[in-house]
Amino acid sequence: MQLPVRKLGSTELEITRVGLGAWAIGGGGWAFGWGPQDDQESIAAMRRAIERGVNWIDTAAVYGHGHSEEVVGRFLRELSASERPLVFTKCGVVWDPRDPMAEERRTLRPESIRRECEASLRRLGVETIDLYQIHWPDLEGTPVEDSWGTMVRLVEEGKTRAIGVSNYDPALLEKCEEIRHVDSIQPEFSLLRRNTGPAEIAWADEHETGVIVYSPMGSGLLTDGFSSERIERMAEGDWRRRSPRFQEPELSRILDLRDALGPVASRHDATIADVAVAWTLAWPGVTGAIVGARSAEQVDGWIGAASLELTDADLEEIASAVERSGAGEGPRRP
Repeated sequence: MQLPVRKLGSTELEITRVGLGAWAIGGGGWAFGWGPQDDQESIAAMRRAIERGVNWIDTAAVYGHGHSEEVVGRFLRELSASERPLVFTKCGVVWDPRDPMAEERRTLRPESIRRECEASLRRLGVETIDLYQIHWPDLEGTPVEDSWGTMVRLVEEGKTRAIGVSNYDPALLEKCEEIRHVDSIQPEFSLLRRNTGPAEIAWADEHETGVIVYSPMGSGLLTDGFSSERIERMAEGDWRRRSPRFQEPELSRILDLRDALGPVASRHDATIADVAVAWTLAWPGVTGAIVGARSAEQVDGWIGAASLELTDADLEEIASAVERSGAGEGPRRP
């Protein structure tokens, strides 16, 4: 199956409008896990995504404290070189193996970045990472020049083809750009989190930097079958149980908005999840969206977003629904 592709900024990478996110594939047993996850289900989800045309997977070292990368690596070994998707991963969040439920540290010391990169290469079973990204800004005082300079050297050494950052604001992006071009950025962006993307997306557009947004379905809230009853069935260790979005009064506003996407989805013979993801792709400058899945069936629930083009009337209807519901903050439409 052929899906639309776009060039990731000024790199040579051409990516489909949606990619498979592997956060939940990391499983449970750590501070931001999604609860127990069957590895065979994870591999089935990745296989379905590739069969349906997706050409990239986004993961991170911290997801499952290395387990997500290990499962992605197992999947890659099943494929021939020509079948392999692009693989993106991240560094900068480290954990204490003696206490997996302890809060992870955000550190970008050069020696830590190098150690993480080597470990990710081993777990993924690849010689080169297609896109290596800083996951979060440093909280331990490491100068940007040292951390981003290390990322640059990893490119020069052939350990990664491209480098980017996640959760960086324009001020930090400017500091990186002065040292070496930022190939991509990864902001959280959705109908529920509309205030964390526009400034960064505009910056990227001005600098020929690719944009891949994460959590476009609000971690599952903007999907067809989500309900308050589903929250009750979540595993005790699922981080979403602690999130204000998954609690009242915010939950009711979000589900009102989710329901309002139904008529738009019906007109396009699409799912509500398709519409939610397509809304993020409608923003000028957005290259692609990372969409999570824990099963093959979940992939089928959002794959249509890759080809769905929302009309001006659709976007206006969604903007009105955002205003009525009061869900989220930020601009209501592109």
